[in-house]
Amino acid sequence: MLEVEQVRDVSVRWHVMSLTLLNAGRDLPADYMAKMASAFGPVRVCIAAEAEHGNAVLGPLYTELGTRMHDNAEERTPAMIQAALEAAGLPGELVKAMDQTTYDDALRASHDEGMAPVGLDVGTPVIHVEGAAFFGPVVTPIPRGELAGQLWDGVRMVTSVPGFYELKRTRDVRPSFT
Repeated sequence: MLEVEQVRDVSVRWHVMSLTLLNAGRDLPADYMAKMASAFGPVRVCIAAEAEHGNAVLGPLYTELGTRMHDNAEERTPAMIQAALEAAGLPGELVKAMDQTTYDDALRASHDEGMAPVGLDVGTPVIHVEGAAFFGPVVTPIPRGELAGQLWDGVRMVTSVPGFYELKRTRDVRPSFT
């Protein structure tokens, strides 16, 4: 969506959801569930940052966290989270939210609000546009420039069709975030 914003008249508003909450109680592999458990700290930091500094901080914070976790394969340690916070222009002390339940109700409410229109048998990303919500697109590598705009145009077109639910094929490459 950051690429789409550069080539289409789109303004992204980020929202906090949690794969840990989404997958709670599901019969999934133990290693995946361990990864989801380690994701709860960073998502707590995101909801705390939004609560204390407003919604506009989520885009830069998600970008900083995503770069570290996905591009650089860094572990979800307090030091990494603190560095991401500071790089996003936020106080590093927000890292304390990783282990606090202070904003858990707000996190659950945000998660539920984002997921309700699309359902619970999806993952991330979930995009809301003009009253519609959908999962995806899941694309690797990231399309750049006009290609991102064309993908967005196509996604908007198919999701505007009443009764449209899914396009999918098996992934044959690992995610690439470059």
